[in-house]
Amino acid sequence: MPSRIEPPSDERLAEHAEVWAGYEQVMGFVPETSLTMTRVPGLLDRYVALALTVGGSGLISQELAQLVAHVTSSASGCRYCQAHTVAHAEKLGVAPEKLADLWDVDESEHFDDAERAALRLAFHAGQHPNGVEDADIDACREHFDDDQITAIIAVCALFGFLNRWNDSLASALEPAPLVAAERYLGPRGWDAGKHAP
Repeated sequence: MPSRIEPPSDERLAEHAEVWAGYEQVMGFVPETSLTMTRVPGLLDRYVALALTVGGSGLISQELAQLVAHVTSSASGCRYCQAHTVAHAEKLGVAPEKLADLWDVDESEHFDDAERAALRLAFHAGQHPNGVEDADIDACREHFDDDQITAIIAVCALFGFLNRWNDSLASALEPAPLVAAERYLGPRGWDAGKHAP
């Protein structure tokens, strides 16, 4: 089904050819969510700058960042972002066992204590109202310094924006993230819902 508001089909898309090329290189496709952002002047460029800052800080691994993004999106309920983050984590080489156990992090043998602490923080950060408590930060401090914890929260905050954007617009899923989500999340009951293409 189409998104509630589709991307424009005018020169606004042509203005961002360099951004689209970057997406193709990293993801293998251009996400509809970014195409739709071109409807608000200046939004895409500022979003890309923020995303590159959050994702490129080097304070936490890209693999952990994608797992954090996935879990916070799961808590928020955004199936579009759940699909994208599991697909990107797979592309980064995260073990299939971890991807299959993302909804059972505390019980899974495939996650270490540091990952569990970060993902518990991410889950609570994605809840509405926000469920982060002092104990979540204290648990993370056993494995991460304050800069790293702030980087984890930055990923959660970035995806808070994306969760609201994509869920409100019912962004249609692209083939690659849809296939990854069906592979890893489908057995746990995930479906594309309003994000089905």
